[in-house]
Amino acid sequence: MRIEIWADPVCPWAYIGKRRLDRALAGWDGEPVEVVWRPFRIDPTTPVPSVPHDGSTKEQLLKGLGIPAERDSDSDCGDGDGDGDGQACTPGTAPGEQAPRVAEIAAAEGLGPRWGAAWRASSHDAHRLLVLARRHGGAALQHALAEAVMKAHFTEGRDIGHAETLEQLAAEAGFPEAAALLAAGGGDQEVKELLLIGRARGVATSPTLVVGGRALAGAQSPETVTAFLRDSAGQPERRLPAEVERLRYADALLDRRDPLGALTLLRPLLAEHGDEPGVRLLAARAYFASAQLGRAASLLEEIVAESPDDSFARLLLGRTLTRQGRTAEAAVHLSLAAAMTPEYAS
Repeated sequence: MRIEIWADPVCPWAYIGKRRLDRALAGWDGEPVEVVWRPFRIDPTTPVPSVPHDGSTKEQLLKGLGIPAERDSDSDCGDGDGDGDGQACTPGTAPGEQAPRVAEIAAAEGLGPRWGAAWRASSHDAHRLLVLARRHGGAALQHALAEAVMKAHFTEGRDIGHAETLEQLAAEAGFPEAAALLAAGGGDQEVKELLLIGRARGVATSPTLVVGGRALAGAQSPETVTAFLRDSAGQPERRLPAEVERLRYADALLDRRDPLGALTLLRPLLAEHGDEPGVRLLAARAYFASAQLGRAASLLEEIVAESPDDSFARLLLGRTLTRQGRTAEAAVHLSLAAAMTPEYAS
């Protein structure tokens, strides 16, 4: 059974959740488990290079917890009870009480005695390290490095946005080749795509455990995690071809109004399966939604020429041409689309 952990190593609940998962797995007597870490960003605005913070303001206090002071609606950091802001992560506490409350919870999980990030650090390169660790050393190495990265960030006061810190952590974990791989940009594209895939799959909380098609959001108790794993064990997991999954994720990103993200996932499909009607039409929709009207029109004209009875392609071509100011040409396609599919007449 594969357990995916979608999490951000600068989120305190990711570290707490990791320790709770470890406790659940220590008593697990079910089928063999593989733990895989997937990237999530609670605060994509974190600066590069990192900046120190002292917790002297509410914003700094929340940053030290790994919680964005201004909530990104798609980025949640929590214990499963809240919305992603500091109050939600520790309900019933005032802003000034949140840091000690999270520290208490962390201490109960054996984290400390010091607790709290000393740096506001981007986690992008840490995510790259974790991707590379799994690729070159397997899931066990990745899991060990996830622990090392979060320990460095939350209890040792180290800057995990700094290349030297990540290189040292990797070397200590028996992965010295990580330094050269990171310097060469290794893992960058995979992390960017995985972030998009997580968004397409609806992951909105750090941490989120995913087993097959089932998800458990937040740093839940070991008992809750165990129950989740038992419910998920033995459930049939329908695996689709990688190309089909990628296409579905791109479609989901379009539904979430992220056409540029959709195009990022579509790029390899266009290169390898550019003659597939479904791939081309989805790309045309993404071009249209991102105002790349010339590319949308060119692709749609090809589709309509090959499939004259595709009413949706005609409708989208008509709308694209309208936005380009080519109203006479647009009218032809809009009229034909409405004739073939009457609901398009509105």
